[in-house]
Amino acid sequence: MLNPLPFFLLFITAKSFSTVAADVQLGSTLSASDPNSKWTSPSQTFTFTFITDPSGASSAHFAAIIYDNSPNIPIWIAGGSDLGAADSTATLRLLSNGNLELRNGSSNSLVWQSSTSGRGTASASLDDSGNFALRNATRSDIWSTFDNPTDTIVPSQNFTRNHVLRNGIYSFRLSNSTGNLTLLWNESIFYYNSGLNSSATVNWTSPSLTISPIGIITLSDLHLSGPLSLAYSSDYADATIVLRFVKLDNDGNLRIYSFGKGSGSKTVTWSAVSDQCRVFGYCGNLGICGYNETGPVCSCPSQNFEPVDQRDSRKGCKIKVDLQNCQGNGTMMQLDHTVLLTYPPESVADNTQVFSTGFQACKSNCLVTNPCLGSTSLADGTGFCYQKTSNFISGYQSPALPSTSFFKICGQPEPNPPVLSADNVKRDGWRLKAWIVVVVVLVTILGLILVEGSTWWWCFRDSPKFGGMSAQYALLEYASGAPVQFSYKELQRTTKGFKEKLGAGGFGAVYKGVLANRTVAAVKQLEGIEQGEKQFRMEVATISSTHHLNLVRLIGFCSEGRHRLLVYEFMKNGSLDNFLFTTEEHSGKILSWESRYNIALGTARGITYLHEECRDCIVHCDIKPENILLDENYNAKVSDFGLAKLINPKDHRYRTLTSVRGTRGYLAPEWLANLPITSKSDVYSFGMVLLEIVSGKRNFEVSAETNNKKFSLWAYEEFDKGNTEAIFDKQLSKNEIDIEQVMRAIQVSFWCIQEQPSQRPVMGKVVQMLEGITDIGKPPIPKGVTDGSVSGTSINASSISAFSTIAPSAPAPSSSSSVQTPGILSSVSARNTERASSSLLQSEAKSAL
Repeated sequence: MLNPLPFFLLFITAKSFSTVAADVQLGSTLSASDPNSKWTSPSQTFTFTFITDPSGASSAHFAAIIYDNSPNIPIWIAGGSDLGAADSTATLRLLSNGNLELRNGSSNSLVWQSSTSGRGTASASLDDSGNFALRNATRSDIWSTFDNPTDTIVPSQNFTRNHVLRNGIYSFRLSNSTGNLTLLWNESIFYYNSGLNSSATVNWTSPSLTISPIGIITLSDLHLSGPLSLAYSSDYADATIVLRFVKLDNDGNLRIYSFGKGSGSKTVTWSAVSDQCRVFGYCGNLGICGYNETGPVCSCPSQNFEPVDQRDSRKGCKIKVDLQNCQGNGTMMQLDHTVLLTYPPESVADNTQVFSTGFQACKSNCLVTNPCLGSTSLADGTGFCYQKTSNFISGYQSPALPSTSFFKICGQPEPNPPVLSADNVKRDGWRLKAWIVVVVVLVTILGLILVEGSTWWWCFRDSPKFGGMSAQYALLEYASGAPVQFSYKELQRTTKGFKEKLGAGGFGAVYKGVLANRTVAAVKQLEGIEQGEKQFRMEVATISSTHHLNLVRLIGFCSEGRHRLLVYEFMKNGSLDNFLFTTEEHSGKILSWESRYNIALGTARGITYLHEECRDCIVHCDIKPENILLDENYNAKVSDFGLAKLINPKDHRYRTLTSVRGTRGYLAPEWLANLPITSKSDVYSFGMVLLEIVSGKRNFEVSAETNNKKFSLWAYEEFDKGNTEAIFDKQLSKNEIDIEQVMRAIQVSFWCIQEQPSQRPVMGKVVQMLEGITDIGKPPIPKGVTDGSVSGTSINASSISAFSTIAPSAPAPSSSSSVQTPGILSSVSARNTERASSSLLQSEAKSAL
């Protein structure tokens, strides 16, 4: 629990500053031509003066309040950076009528004003909180910068739904109806909307957002017993930070910045949109956002387009030959791994049309539809096709995206020249062969399903049970991907009375079963589910819509009274731990390096889909070899995700768990440091798994071979010495190992297990690094692995607040390394991250230790 004393002292201090602030008298003036012309707060923490363009894009001058005399840290700009630009002769004057005016001296043209003339202004003052206020004779505020923010919020400043931050075409505000944090493009496209989850209902009257001095964004309201924490800076509670503030940048992202003692510069410690390319319009109209080694970059879709401004790629592109001038030879240009961003309300009305159709139909429908300018075909199992008919199209391209987009052009497509290398040529050849194999396998499986289904129907068409069975489990229903509803008796018969048990976990036991079409399945018998029938069915439908090649698929469900069951596809080869850490059942079954590398890559792609490509991000929180299952071809499929949505809390502000699980060795340091659990926690866990895939050893093992050190720490020391050979599994033949891939995997693992979440890459970046698309620098020592209390302990949480949806994970393995003590499996929106109760985590961590 946070000590209230610092906040009390801060309040008293702020009030004291307010009363002793030096008044700015009517008639006072600031001049852009005089660098010594300024108004300061009592302790000179904040200064009101003229600065040049903070972006460096022009020679314009701005009247601004800056922190610590640093022109690089303006917390308020008169009129905002897009409206308050003045020249070097500009003046800011507090007139005798009480109006604050910014004018260009050369032309006397009005640039900005406070519009407070005739309202009784007697004086003004700049407080040490950073607030500049115009006050009447009784010291009451008539107008203040805190009530008229531009693009920044500082501690002690209340940001309400009557306020708005603006920077260029982007804006930030609190939603009138929900109190959510929203980011908008052009006042029309909501590309970020974060707040309470759907299960928490609050009748908002006066929501107010603040950034605390220790780095927490909180939301308060009269109907709440206390402020709710929405986001945390990565240096949360760091005593070396002297100022934190929230700023809407000109790239459309909302960020927390920290200013350290003696650092002289600000540092980003949190971003609302973790993937900058997901910011709508970041690369302008018809611009495509992607990444290189340094960050996001903007480009045109192809050489059929050209930049609007050769000096600024963010201003977008234009087509070289207008479609209206096209003489009947319009074509569709294809962009792989690309999505054309679609957000509400763009997905309604006439701007975007959504279909469920195939790849070719998505392409051809746009070609013959006059308003259509481009389309996106999703390859994530939903079958959705988005047609773009608006006058503004924003694109995102990444090797991790399972989607293809098309642009309507005039003439023949002229793709951008690829950056070729020997590795890329080899990889493309391998992908082509893999694609041919996948097509052949899919066609064969489909043929077998049709033959077997026809045979089954012919043999059992006269059975009295056929009618009921076909209604609930038709072959076409299964093939469609919709969740199939089973009766409890059917699943009893399918599992032979729940005879063959595969495992058990917090939600109940899992049994092997054979469905009516002879498909082998895993049937999970749920326990402790309190949701109503309608809500349960809705959540099952949501879970079943999460499709990816590297995720275990939900086939169907049963909901009859107290009987709640889920039916999953069956994984023939079980879990990865059985092959990495030898057991009797799998003795002699050693995975080759090629198989291990493909498993690592497949797992990373599956987690990337959960984090970055689902409609709502799913944070798994229990990534480990036991939850990575292998099919008959040793393809990796991540299990135990999404069950969190089935929990029905008794209190809208808290999720209560009594039987959840965590496994030592895979928990990120933030679990025991009382910091928020985000998708970066999964990145840490994946890093530990990746190290085990390379080494064939548990990351927390201690032995004489590792000098009695935890394996993950010992491995980094060997890597630092250049002794990579000591790390990888001795059971692997040196002749079959691709040393370049091994080195990449080892380096990626150490980047993933960095102690600070901000130092870990996002999973999409992890995929790129594993594929060799992105260069990997030498990682620093992962400090978190040196702390045995983090990696070697499972934790318990019986309460967290309403921004996360939490549930137990799937059946725990019987391995001695798995601890049946509590952990958390959460399914949360990436926008809705949450921090566990600090007092609870501390007490549970102590008991675990």
